[in-house]
Amino acid sequence: MLVGCTDGGSGGPDTSTSSPPPPSKAGTLRILAGSELKDLEPLLPDLKKATGISVTFSYTGTLDGADKILHGAADADAAWFSSDRYLRLLPGGAAKELVRTPVMLSPVVLGVRTPLAQQFGWTGDAQVTWGDIATKVSSGQLTYAMTNPAASNSGFSALVGVAAAFAGTGDALQVADIKTAPLKSFFSGQVLTAGSSGFLTDAFVKAPAASVGAMINYESVLLTLQRSGAAGPITIIRPHDGVITADYPMALLADNRRDEYTRVVTWLRSPEAQRRIQNDTSRRPAVPGVKLDARFGTGTPVELPFPATQQVADQLLAAYFDEYRRPTHAIYVLDVSGSMEGDRLASLQQALVGLTGADDSLSGRFARFRGREHVTMITFSSQVTGTRDFTITDPRPGSPDLKAITDFAGSLRANGNTAVYSALDAAYDKAAQATKADPNALTSIVLMTDGETNSGLDADQFTTRYDARPSTARAVRTFAVVFGEADRDALTTIATSTGGAVFDATAPGVSLSDVFQEIRGYQ
Repeated sequence: MLVGCTDGGSGGPDTSTSSPPPPSKAGTLRILAGSELKDLEPLLPDLKKATGISVTFSYTGTLDGADKILHGAADADAAWFSSDRYLRLLPGGAAKELVRTPVMLSPVVLGVRTPLAQQFGWTGDAQVTWGDIATKVSSGQLTYAMTNPAASNSGFSALVGVAAAFAGTGDALQVADIKTAPLKSFFSGQVLTAGSSGFLTDAFVKAPAASVGAMINYESVLLTLQRSGAAGPITIIRPHDGVITADYPMALLADNRRDEYTRVVTWLRSPEAQRRIQNDTSRRPAVPGVKLDARFGTGTPVELPFPATQQVADQLLAAYFDEYRRPTHAIYVLDVSGSMEGDRLASLQQALVGLTGADDSLSGRFARFRGREHVTMITFSSQVTGTRDFTITDPRPGSPDLKAITDFAGSLRANGNTAVYSALDAAYDKAAQATKADPNALTSIVLMTDGETNSGLDADQFTTRYDARPSTARAVRTFAVVFGEADRDALTTIATSTGGAVFDATAPGVSLSDVFQEIRGYQ
């Protein structure tokens, strides 16, 4: 789906902070791309040598990319994401693509830790269906990792594929075809989420095998992981009843770059380039006649139908967050020290209000707080200054539940020093309570600060206390936001040590609202 942040193979968050592309000129092709395309950068020198075209990538989240393309603000000659299906459902979306050319293929499939696959009898030529997978989930024998479907095409493809398989109609998915009960049962098995396929893979590698037995992801990602052995032996299951395949279409946006576009896609679809893409990135060739190697198994997976309309896609997404998946608990640790006075505090207030539904952009609609979600706001300056808990029972914009968060944001005031580690320690106190009260909830922490610690606990004191916490609390990841003059190194250490990531709200053209929305893909 053209919804989401990234499917990057680097394992980090979306690189939406990349510099804008240089001005367009003859002999160049400026491409607005998903960060999953980074693994093709080594081909660019050979592409230029063969075609004379200099290709530059400007990376962004695919949902933001769809929004830019739809409103003529892409500032690029072409677009290249894993899928353009959601863009083409939007009114006027298909017309924005003057030409579209699939370049490579990767179905979204399941990778199971091999000892578990052997236990289930899923090795060899076993014909496993999504229903078989659902049975193992409902019996408590299988848990899995999957990206957030509003932040990553692999997650959305999995959501659509499972819904289509359960519908069993063989036709384009309609609202009446969506079967809530089996979908809710299936997605109860998701115990690990992320905003990108790369980050999800890194988290899966680090997770204890007993805590997460499988991962839904691109076949290319799973083949690469299988080859590396980083997660131990992996058995790839290509469900017999069908999959959704990413075809990585490159779309021409600027008619005056048609010649450059044609030469680039012609080279990328040449047998030599297709074989190199297959070998280097583990994606299938999009051109008939280029032989698949043995890693891809035998035969071509059945392709499941995609939703017929934007309404169906959006309803499926909304139901996933509000009904299907496990409930979430988002703990925000917010700096309201004196240095936040003025525009910075206003930016924080705007970012929080945007998550209540005030932001009606494509990305904003899917980043807002969701039904059944618990939200904790911890504010700090010289010490923790307040803790507020909210429960979202009505996720509609303007509901009393969301208005309470809007009112909270409006009440924030800035003063005092900066006690980052004391506040983060309080957040892990809260996380310990939350994981004990509801072990099934997906709990995460967001830490936002614009300065360095000059009050309260220091880094060593925090680490000592963190290391002594129960494993369930230590499993809660912290996503740190660099803002103002924040200590980037300290925040990187916090994020890395807790399995989270750092997001930069100081990059050119990036707002705190952008970063808060991006982090929602990891919660």
